[in-house]
Amino acid sequence: MSDSLYDVIIIGGGPAGLSAAQYAARAKMKVVVLDKSATAGALAFASLIENYPGLEKPVTGKGLLDIFRKQALDFGAEYMEAQVIGASLQGEVKEIFTMDRTFQGKSVIIATGSMGRKATIKGEAEFLGRGVSYCAICDAAFYRGKTVCVIGDSEEAAKEAGLLTRFAETVYLISPSQKLKVDSDYPALQAQNLKVISGTTVASIEGDEHVERIRLKNTSGNESTLELSGVFVYLHGSKPVIDFLQGMVEVSEDECVVTNRMMETSIPGVFSAGDVTCTEVRQVVVAASAGCVAALSAEKYVFHKKRRKYDWHG
Repeated sequence: MSDSLYDVIIIGGGPAGLSAAQYAARAKMKVVVLDKSATAGALAFASLIENYPGLEKPVTGKGLLDIFRKQALDFGAEYMEAQVIGASLQGEVKEIFTMDRTFQGKSVIIATGSMGRKATIKGEAEFLGRGVSYCAICDAAFYRGKTVCVIGDSEEAAKEAGLLTRFAETVYLISPSQKLKVDSDYPALQAQNLKVISGTTVASIEGDEHVERIRLKNTSGNESTLELSGVFVYLHGSKPVIDFLQGMVEVSEDECVVTNRMMETSIPGVFSAGDVTCTEVRQVVVAASAGCVAALSAEKYVFHKKRRKYDWHG
């Protein structure tokens, strides 16, 4: 097999994905974690975690996630920030597509969480692909010299807005809250062509063949119009993030990835763990547990074992 072939490709860098990475890497498997953003998941948004087993004092969600990530890396896992845009899962060798390269693996663990959302802004679905985008790194080059906006208040939104400032003439970061979830000296906010509009929502996205303007509404109820060519949406909801799968694995009516108790999906060699499976109890410890089970199942699948191995110490 090629040296570039991974034993396990893990999509998602939350507690489920990073727990899976720890167990798989400790089992001496070649592991890569593909994470859209180190700060985009539900755990990263948590202000305080104090009930995770083993913690001696409360930590931020981001702090706990950093510990998970360091443990996985210390065991030998690779970690890459990459937007997964597609997959081919049916063959013996699975392929995961990002903007920069294609990753090949013997098995895949889907741990993308459930912060996705359906289009809720008037005109958002209508103009998808015609001025509306959910991926700045994918589409930034199409807006060279133009005016665009990013909708959101998270660090992910601020980071993507910073990326867009390298291409667009003017970038508006439109935050529905009065304060962004990043410090005022956050590097991306220092760009001269970035303008932040706080306490404002986008009421509608309008245009003819392509996006031409957005209609804004502030907390006082006042409306205004902003002429632009592109809208990048970074709002979050509670919908499983499965768009890149394009129906390849079985999902429920609620679009949750369907698994059995060992985290096996409808495709051999493809496993899933965490909130993307819509567990009834959404807690970090539950996601971590599922990630562990997925890794054990992947190890059994890759090495054609009859039983799962539970301890590789010594």
